[in-house]
Amino acid sequence: MPTTSPPVFRPALAADVPAIVALVESAYRGDSGRLGWTTESDLLDGRRTNVEGVAELLVQADSVVLLAERDGELLACCHVERQGEAGYFGMFAVNPLLQNGGIGKALLAEAERHARERWQCLAMRMTVIEQRAELIAWYERRGYQRTGEYRPFPYGDERFGIPRRDDLRFEWLVKTLSGGTA
Repeated sequence: MPTTSPPVFRPALAADVPAIVALVESAYRGDSGRLGWTTESDLLDGRRTNVEGVAELLVQADSVVLLAERDGELLACCHVERQGEAGYFGMFAVNPLLQNGGIGKALLAEAERHARERWQCLAMRMTVIEQRAELIAWYERRGYQRTGEYRPFPYGDERFGIPRRDDLRFEWLVKTLSGGTA
């Protein structure tokens, strides 16, 4: 029985930006997003990100876009940013054909390790669209807690997508990282 090698993690470089944008779009929008379970296709149309936005993340202080690769193939990505004593986790995308295979779980753990060890963050925070109950449950199984804090969805700002419904909002999730309190 052949074994699959574990993913290799590394920070993204400027040359990776087009592949990152393509991965994020494929995981969240349109018919390709429906191949996985993390799609926002039923909630939002339009783009999820763009080349300029991702390129900005690469040069921003206390910010890293982490990639998971195997044999040179981009499998998953995420953005981690230090915000005070907490890390902020976002732009998380796994190739829709590879979802539910452990790659996302491994990349999330790598992002948490990065925030804890590189920046001494005590917690990791993120926002998730409240209507994404299955995704929130996935994060809860990994130790994240719902805070009951919400942020309005930025209706009218197409950088976040074009809403297909009028009741969207983000909920904050938080996880204490080893050795700290959130």
